[in-house]
Amino acid sequence: MRASLTGIRRRHVRPGLRASLAAVCVLALSACGSFDSASNRIASLVTPYKVAVVQGNFVSREQMEALKPGMSRAQVKDILGSPLLASVFHADRWDYVFTINRQGVEPLSRKLAVYFNGDVLDRFEGDTMPSEAEFVSKLDTGRNLGKVPVLEAPEEVLRKFPAAPAVPQTQDDTARAPLPASYPPLEPLSR
Repeated sequence: MRASLTGIRRRHVRPGLRASLAAVCVLALSACGSFDSASNRIASLVTPYKVAVVQGNFVSREQMEALKPGMSRAQVKDILGSPLLASVFHADRWDYVFTINRQGVEPLSRKLAVYFNGDVLDRFEGDTMPSEAEFVSKLDTGRNLGKVPVLEAPEEVLRKFPAAPAVPQTQDDTARAPLPASYPPLEPLSR
């Protein structure tokens, strides 16, 4: 009985349907290759946003020019800020490293090593540092922000506005003691 059922099924399938089913399968398999290249083209147009990564201390040319041999560690720290690397094994060396990685722009990296003799600045060496203006000009993101507004107002524009009312002095203002010239340290002097 089983043999007769398969014969019936085969007899009812149209011969043209087999050919069109085979053509659909061939087209579906060939479309996989063209779909892959089309998806790659679309994916190349869409790029994910990458966050700019800034690490370290930016040291400008103006800061380097302010360094003079014979300065104390505190004076150097006031000018350059805290070092990125201060090794226990190299107590007389501070390293200032700055890197910035942004999407579509070549990474920027600058290094400066400051050497001390005891508590006194001996010498410093490192990369040629850009001035602050040069560094800011390199930070251009490529976005067109339109016309930059004028940040200073001439005297004739300022005269158009009414003068600010004088703030009356209260007894509390005159009775206050002057502020101290120096403050106690935030950390204990000895550890």
